[in-house]
Amino acid sequence: MHIAVLAGDGIGQEIMVEALRVLGAMDLPNLCLDHADVGGVAYHKHGHPLPPETLELVQSADAVLFGAVGDPSCDNLERHLRPEQAVLGLRKQMQTFANLRPAKMFPGMEDASGLKPEIARSIDVVIVRELNGDVYFGEKGMRKTADGLREGYDVMSYDESEVRRIAHVAFKTAMGRDKRLCSVDKANVLETSQLWRDVVTELSSEYPEVELSHMYVDNAAMQLVRNPGQFDVVVTGNLFGDILSDQASMCVGSIGLLASASLGDGTKGLYEPIHGSAPDIAGQGIANPSAMILSAAMMLRHSFGMDAEADRIEAAVAAVLAQGVLGHDLGGTASTSEIGDAIVAQLTGG
Repeated sequence: MHIAVLAGDGIGQEIMVEALRVLGAMDLPNLCLDHADVGGVAYHKHGHPLPPETLELVQSADAVLFGAVGDPSCDNLERHLRPEQAVLGLRKQMQTFANLRPAKMFPGMEDASGLKPEIARSIDVVIVRELNGDVYFGEKGMRKTADGLREGYDVMSYDESEVRRIAHVAFKTAMGRDKRLCSVDKANVLETSQLWRDVVTELSSEYPEVELSHMYVDNAAMQLVRNPGQFDVVVTGNLFGDILSDQASMCVGSIGLLASASLGDGTKGLYEPIHGSAPDIAGQGIANPSAMILSAAMMLRHSFGMDAEADRIEAAVAAVLAQGVLGHDLGGTASTSEIGDAIVAQLTGG
């Protein structure tokens, strides 16, 4: 079990410590952890947010555990040198085109949601987000119009093979759950979305047990607040998936609770919390490590087939939340290490 550990910037360093403590408490066989720099830390040390040494480690590892990137001191760098470009570079290098973001209400945490408790209680959705296309990877730049005005442009595009492969992941995910899939697009306005809808519909014949529905992204955003329990699995493009999954995190109660898995055709995956580096609280020891720990659980499940071990970690996180050991993001006072202590104790019976 060779794992590349990329803690990154800001709170990434703090929450990674707790995730590794949890893995250490699991008595996992043949666990090998190798650390490397990424993001702003890597830029300051090596002159690039994703240096060759880090890429070499990623290529040799069985899975990548990733913290967060983002450093305000790098905000004025050329775009290709900014810390956030490391994430896009890793996804491209690893060919991880499918991002799984589960959002589920933890029992007893309904009051932490911005929704009414009876509505929040129903949240149990997996958002399957395409990662390697859309405006994030399309042609982009700055230019001058005929009138001499500055104009920025970002091209949104998908070809049918890109849509088909992410749709397969979504249908298979739905098959393992309640067999309901909602494809989210903006087909009434965007040609890219019309192709998306056409290809997903065509592919649905290969999964007759899955009930497929379609929804425009603006309606989906509204329905996530109005009636989130209607969703089982949602599949959507890169831009829409980025926005909807962050919205889902606040429906659950905090972005500090949501993990993610970025997967490709093989078992090697990139596992990270969906939040950023939070430089405003970095170094204060108050970041919630739960999403990082849950990302480690997803790693055990998807890269190593350790479903039982992943279930144990997820159950431990749920138990600690139910006990009222809450971080500052959830209105509590528990520190990063205190939350880690409680989860480790739950796992070891300490």
